[in-house]
Amino acid sequence: MGKLDNTFLGIELGSTRIKAVLIDEGHGVIASASHTWENSFENGYWTYSLEEAWEGLRACFRALSDSCGGPITTVKAMGVSAMMHGYLVFGSAGKQLVPFRTWRNTTAGQAAEELTELLGFGIPRRWSIAHLRQAMLDNEAHVKEIAYMTTLAGYVHWRLTGEKVLGVGDASGMFPIDSEINDYHEGMLKQFKSHTQRDLRKILPAVRVAGEPAGRLSPEGALLLDPTGHLKPGIPLCPPEGDAGTGMVATNAVTLRSGNVSAGTSIFAMAVLESAPARALPGIDIVTTPAGRPVAMVHCNNCTSDIDAWAHFIGEALGRFGAQVSLSDLYDSLYAAALEGEPDCGGVLSYNFVAAEPAAGVAKGCPLLCRGPGARLTPENLMRSLLFSAVAGLRLGMDVLAREGIGLERVTGHGGFFKSGTAGQRLLAAALDTPVTVMACAGEGGSWGMALLAAYMEQKKAGEPLEGYLADRVFAGAADSCVAPCDEDRQGFARYFERYKAGLAGVDGLAGAA
Repeated sequence: MGKLDNTFLGIELGSTRIKAVLIDEGHGVIASASHTWENSFENGYWTYSLEEAWEGLRACFRALSDSCGGPITTVKAMGVSAMMHGYLVFGSAGKQLVPFRTWRNTTAGQAAEELTELLGFGIPRRWSIAHLRQAMLDNEAHVKEIAYMTTLAGYVHWRLTGEKVLGVGDASGMFPIDSEINDYHEGMLKQFKSHTQRDLRKILPAVRVAGEPAGRLSPEGALLLDPTGHLKPGIPLCPPEGDAGTGMVATNAVTLRSGNVSAGTSIFAMAVLESAPARALPGIDIVTTPAGRPVAMVHCNNCTSDIDAWAHFIGEALGRFGAQVSLSDLYDSLYAAALEGEPDCGGVLSYNFVAAEPAAGVAKGCPLLCRGPGARLTPENLMRSLLFSAVAGLRLGMDVLAREGIGLERVTGHGGFFKSGTAGQRLLAAALDTPVTVMACAGEGGSWGMALLAAYMEQKKAGEPLEGYLADRVFAGAADSCVAPCDEDRQGFARYFERYKAGLAGVDGLAGAA
């Protein structure tokens, strides 16, 4: 089983795991592998080591080969996905100029405000162009040496193929895209150049849409993935994409007025639009699907990290009494407990801001657990509050869309928040007041979505759009489960959310609301 000529490989570098998935021609998973990694906070920035990225990729490829019963020598096509946004810049000789600044950094506030006003387009702090402009404003010495700026997926793809390209969805988190031409917005490029005397065309990757070829695995790239030398060069690669785009593919949420929610370390919702809004909306990104359709994106830096911290605390506390509980059993039990809590969490209120949260106007990470003297602190109320907190920031952004008449009749969820029973699905439905679907086939997440994009490039018929390929050839008859919001949960979240918003207004509001 070493050759696997008719298979497709999808790789994704997520915020906590690097994952690889191998699928067959019918899009079924043959094997998967993952490697855990974690960001670190160094010299004022959240970052990952690029060498650790390669170590994780090699570990995944080695484990994938072991699962297949022997060395993988080739696949039909492959693709790379990773966390969007951030700041990766290189000099003319390919040397990395500063450590990777991830999407989690909120240090580019001045630049984001300036660019939003200049371009008339909402530029969030985590976008690559905001990081670049902030470095210019701060007179960082490396700026004059920049020859190439890309994302994490674009970087890995470049090293594997030698091609400086990026999928349109990932590119849309670097600089605004004109969906009429599926390329960077020419007028905004000119505005930036006039304002800064910097020609971004010279340093940005070229843009490709789903289905277009984006290079082949080079001999050097093959050795980066497989130092044993068994993997042969020449494999076609599809355009590298961001995790938002692969999440949309993995949940079949790429058609007009469809939407999905990806919930893990961060949480974001995507709503596919007919056209981009005429003006910037506060807290809303306008990005694109991998095929170039405009998408309204509500993004929050924080989701499950505070839940994880409490779960580990509870696990360690149990260990002091000699109780050994597996992590999966612990999560299943704690998530189930959230469904047994009082609808409004009994006055228990939590804020999951492990990192700064621009969506809520919070400048620095500061997770909090709050309660008034009359609150009922029980394990059930605590867990329900933690899960509500994980989705409350998203609700703030969805309210902005609702005021603009942009709504979703149903959303599809994927990510770690939905893996322990139905609690995440049910409480998100309550928070958004919208039915939430989870697909059985989306369990592999973005790496599976990336493998699907590789398969689409090779298998599509002439003129077959990505939307049709997914609907007719991947998801037709796929099993799923849908949970609609029940009145008790919806009303309970509404009361919780009022306390949550009052707390964001200041300490006095928080004390009065609790």
